[in-house]
Amino acid sequence: MDGAELRGKKVLITGASGFTGRHAVSYFREAGAVVAAVVRRPDVYSFGKGAQVHVCDLNDKQQVRHLIGEVQPDYVLHLAGKNSVPDSWSDPLLVLETNVMAVLYLLDALRNCPTARTVIVGSRLKYTPEPGRIPQPPHPYSLSKALEEMVSLSWMSLFGQQIMLAEPGNLIGAGPSTGICSLLARHVVACEQAGKTEAFRLSGRDNTRDFLDVRDAVRAYATLLVHGSSGTVYPVVSGVEHSLGEIADLLLSMTEAEVPVRWDGASSGPDGSGKQEELSLLRKLGWQPMIPFATSLQDILSDVRVQQGRTTS
Repeated sequence: MDGAELRGKKVLITGASGFTGRHAVSYFREAGAVVAAVVRRPDVYSFGKGAQVHVCDLNDKQQVRHLIGEVQPDYVLHLAGKNSVPDSWSDPLLVLETNVMAVLYLLDALRNCPTARTVIVGSRLKYTPEPGRIPQPPHPYSLSKALEEMVSLSWMSLFGQQIMLAEPGNLIGAGPSTGICSLLARHVVACEQAGKTEAFRLSGRDNTRDFLDVRDAVRAYATLLVHGSSGTVYPVVSGVEHSLGEIADLLLSMTEAEVPVRWDGASSGPDGSGKQEELSLLRKLGWQPMIPFATSLQDILSDVRVQQGRTTS
């Protein structure tokens, strides 16, 4: 998709100040869309020209109704939510409220925009119950994402709304990410700046995961907004697994600093995120990853260096 279908369309993006949200606002702005960037607190991030910022607490039903009534979006990309597994243990009710009730408030308000198309961004960590067995989700976050998917698909069925679900894997790229690639890149820069000697701890070198550049993920979300089939759950993954050892070797090859790394855990095998039958769903719509893995890592490292006041290695 070249983005021409988005020109002049009103795109509402929740969670706009987050890691993926910042990239999404940039993409849709460059595509010529009229972007409504929704944040919970004002002045947390500057989006520059071309994006209208809306402050809204998505856990407040009346605020959400006012937001939708004001924007009247053509497309909605719902990125907001709580995504920390540890936080879900410390405050499970807040995670459930934010990840489930906020979606319901949003979808209910969108009943007044019957032509709007919505992508709800879920998680590959959702809990999948087994028929006939007592539910045993691994953590409250997993439960919240399972319920989020259930209520989204139910709202589509009950009220005929156009709702697609996206399930991203491990997204990487420049920006405020807490993923392993960004954490290791920050360790590299700390070693460059201060000769930090404490080792960065990693699990087994052979542990593999599916990593996808966040910019490719945003293009996937745009593709779903325009061409996705309502009621379908789309895995958003690269289909290629990379080991922790490969990540460490690539990042360390991009610096002249001494960067200590300590391997603590055993190998756990492949992540299994990219089953071919799942990958084909997005491929059939014309999307495929475009950004090489090494380029993503270089961009992460360059961004951390800039943020830490250093632009060269």
